[in-house]
Amino acid sequence: MSQLSKQLLERRKKNIPQGPFNTTPAFIKEAKGACMVDVEGKKFIDFAGGIGVNNVGHSHPKVVRAIKDQADSFIHTCFHVAMYESYVELAEKLNALAPGDFQKMTMFANSGAEAVENAVKICRYATKRSGIICFDNAFHGRTQLAMSLTSKIKPYKLNFGPFVPEIYRMPYAYCYRCPFNLEYPSCDAACADYLEDFFITNVAPENTAAVIAEPIQGEGGFITPPPEYFPKLQKICAKYEIPLIIDEVQAGAGRTGKFFAIEHWGIEPDIITIAKSFAGGMPLSAVTGKAMLMEAPHIGGLGGTYSGNPLSCKAALAVLEILFEDGLLKTAQSLGETLLEKFISFQKEHEIIGDVRGKGPMLGLELVRDRHTKEPAVKEAKKLVELCYEKGLIILSCGNYGNVIRTLMPLVITKEELDKGLSILEESFHELERQ
Repeated sequence: MSQLSKQLLERRKKNIPQGPFNTTPAFIKEAKGACMVDVEGKKFIDFAGGIGVNNVGHSHPKVVRAIKDQADSFIHTCFHVAMYESYVELAEKLNALAPGDFQKMTMFANSGAEAVENAVKICRYATKRSGIICFDNAFHGRTQLAMSLTSKIKPYKLNFGPFVPEIYRMPYAYCYRCPFNLEYPSCDAACADYLEDFFITNVAPENTAAVIAEPIQGEGGFITPPPEYFPKLQKICAKYEIPLIIDEVQAGAGRTGKFFAIEHWGIEPDIITIAKSFAGGMPLSAVTGKAMLMEAPHIGGLGGTYSGNPLSCKAALAVLEILFEDGLLKTAQSLGETLLEKFISFQKEHEIIGDVRGKGPMLGLELVRDRHTKEPAVKEAKKLVELCYEKGLIILSCGNYGNVIRTLMPLVITKEELDKGLSILEESFHELERQ
């Protein structure tokens, strides 16, 4: 580590609390596409993507241009005070993109957690009910309600209670570690049918305002339900007139090869939340849902000073152009096929890889010490991340045990960058086995 990096690290420790964590010691000076360069001049291939924020790449020219053009006109008016067209145009586009042949409406906020909080507020207001059903392994944010919906205790919830009441948590479709000790497909997605039993022992459907789920659980370990899961879940929700909220904060905006990940399951959610890559690195989130739900709260009941700021709206419009008009979604699908083939070959060669799962280029490798016992390879996953970093690849782990390696590389990554990154990952697996 250079003297400059050491000085910056000391300044960070002196002036910033330990709570905001850092996964690497790097201080970045420049980032373009799928690569970053630190203050020492070391180049990194980025498989982390700002934790799923950079699907269209670092500083995409169209996003940068959109931000600059808007800044030249005006930076902020507050939509509640003086409106602007980009907010309306972006809402129109999301309403058209969201699954479902029904009228939709969209509101904007700043972060994924804000989107989740607003989605819950809307459902509670519209249904006049209070209970919210969420899932094991879920991550929905760090604000008080979102944190209450989040499953993992450390580091997200420890000593931050008391939590918001009327939150009820049930098992998720974690096929590799089935909470019901069943095997897919003979189980017939019994984890979805369990919602009926859950109504008997945990919360009555008459008191349930919403069920909220991630299509692919992000921080929880890239856990990916089978094809039958969400259709079954939605059918039960519809039976009791319970809105189904799909949280696309990490999985959306093209990360799985489709704009909304839930499209892979062919259902039409009542409400969808999206953030992260949606605005190409700018702070923006959205809540898109059935008009009858979205219109329920009274005038002034929803909003925020910076929500849907014009710089972010323009950036998001540029992202949509890149994904759809420039063909990046198709590129994502091809990238996903390449990664899946490569990771399956990794799994055959390395016993430590117990499971490969995900959709498109949103893939996770669950590391285990023994494939029979499925003991989580926690220390090994941490070491693998360190080895990759030393070799110039930034990659992230996730999951309850931190033993899942996840891929969140920008979709604009070049073949050369991808090949080099995968080569570093494979080399690190070999080195890990030798230690």
